[in-house]
Amino acid sequence: MSRRRGTAIDPAHGDERIVVGSHRVFGWVMSVVTALVALWAWRKGQGWMAWPAGIAIAFAMAAVIAPTLLAPLNRAWMALGHLLGRIVGPIIMGLIFFGVVTPIALIARLRGVDPMRRRFDPTARTYWIERDPPGPDPRTMERQF
Repeated sequence: MSRRRGTAIDPAHGDERIVVGSHRVFGWVMSVVTALVALWAWRKGQGWMAWPAGIAIAFAMAAVIAPTLLAPLNRAWMALGHLLGRIVGPIIMGLIFFGVVTPIALIARLRGVDPMRRRFDPTARTYWIERDPPGPDPRTMERQF
């Protein structure tokens, strides 16, 4: 972990820094989440309702009195989030690619669709596609930057 306040070193990236948010806000968010768990348990008549309620009160008190006590938990929570993002992100992207893009491409190939007009045509004089209507006046392209 870095000694600078509010940052940690991401083990996957070496020196890349992870910016951690406010410890007070983290305490309040965790307090609300655990209070919602306690309310859910109370509504369902579960006997373990006191545990999340006590944790919610502890998070709220720490957020008000000494938010710096929450720094290690905040850093650990952010590190867990980054780790999960590095694992889940590629899985979701793979599912989208192989579940959506690949079937659409296969169907398009079976139907003979060539949207980029990449097929070789030995009779074509040129592969230039005339624009109708023509594009902007070439004088508007001078000094673009």
